[in-house]
Amino acid sequence: MYFCEVNVGQRIFNFYINSSIHVSLAVVSLLMITNYYLQISVDLSLIFFVFFGSITGYNFVKYLGISKLHRNHLTSSFKGIRIFTFVSFLLALYFLLKQPIQSIVVAFITGFLTVLYALPIFSKGKNLRNINGLKIFVIAFTWSLVTVILPVENAEIPLDFTVFILGFQRFLFVFVLMLPFEIRDLKFDALALGTIPRRIGVRNTKLVGFVVLFLIYLLEIFAIGTGFEKNLSMLSIAISIFLFLLFSTTNQNKYYASFWVEAIPIFWFVLLWGLSQLF
Repeated sequence: MYFCEVNVGQRIFNFYINSSIHVSLAVVSLLMITNYYLQISVDLSLIFFVFFGSITGYNFVKYLGISKLHRNHLTSSFKGIRIFTFVSFLLALYFLLKQPIQSIVVAFITGFLTVLYALPIFSKGKNLRNINGLKIFVIAFTWSLVTVILPVENAEIPLDFTVFILGFQRFLFVFVLMLPFEIRDLKFDALALGTIPRRIGVRNTKLVGFVVLFLIYLLEIFAIGTGFEKNLSMLSIAISIFLFLLFSTTNQNKYYASFWVEAIPIFWFVLLWGLSQLF
């Protein structure tokens, strides 16, 4: 009986990870952090669009067969993931139609980037992911659009210096958050991808990550953050990423990056919200 319960629990957890629910919650968490920083009222229709749209986009990319790592996890649950993705797509479309035109434009840009990232439409059958060294920058830029520019456009806030700096910081944040994944995938990714660990090695990749984390925190203090809860939460998150990056290896546990590292934005939002209730 206990074994059956554990087996069911493991299957549910694997579906939670493999169906991109976890990473979509991370994306929504970053959007909510933007709302908090810029004092934007929560728009539930936008939240639901980003959540279901992220599920659709990530599953579209993952299950086109472009990653050996993801193919290893596909078993009998694949059919369920496909149905779940299709339902998520319909829900994302429903909530997208509730957005103002400027938000729809940003959403279409991110959707277009996702298609370019996944489909081999460039010369020699390449996509954005296969273009040498471009993968991590496309992901960071897309996340910045979705979690900063999209809520700003939805709230009709001017794209001023503060928004630009927040977007740049978010780009750097996603960039450094991706480095443990880059290290993990080193033994799966082709040489032609030119990922950062492939180009400069694991040790130097970590050094780059540490420098970027320092820059992120400097931006928080001098260009963005005013408020004890913002600075403390960012410091805590920077330390967390530092430790996860420090202990990243090519032979890491399968949940090290796909669950724990991807949980960092969720933890950041929860921590920021909790501190805001105290101070």
